[in-house]
Amino acid sequence: MDIEVRIRGLMMDPTTNMPIIVLKDVASDAVMPIWVGIFEANAIALEIEKTAAMRPMSHDLARNLIHHLNARLERIVITELKDDTFYAVLWLKQDNEPVAIDARPSDAIALALRADCPIFVNEKVMESAKLSTSGPAEGPTAEQLRGWLEGLNDEDLGRYKM
Repeated sequence: MDIEVRIRGLMMDPTTNMPIIVLKDVASDAVMPIWVGIFEANAIALEIEKTAAMRPMSHDLARNLIHHLNARLERIVITELKDDTFYAVLWLKQDNEPVAIDARPSDAIALALRADCPIFVNEKVMESAKLSTSGPAEGPTAEQLRGWLEGLNDEDLGRYKM
């Protein structure tokens, strides 16, 4: 089963200075962090802030290609967590046929924002990431991270601007 999530925040990890996307289950208070690269975080931040680039960025190009190939991005799903790496799938519809494309979660999220489609996380991934995510090797423990994420408020989320 897949759980629909929304982006709760995009911030810098105060311990590692790496960008984190915080996803929140729309039906509960569960949150799940995903550490991403700075360029992917920037692409997501630009779309969240609805800042238009002078020329199409990579994710804009991908959205335009999908559209001009008469396809539609219907949803993205973060499907797996293996060895501290998340995996995602883009689910498109082209000529009424479903098409699944492997993607990095950060790219999938950036594209989902541009295509205005829902974001899902596999239930097992959400459960495992909630309980065992410890971030990069030098990052906080799972318990510290859980406490930190659960204690976030809107003011905190705005404090770590990209």
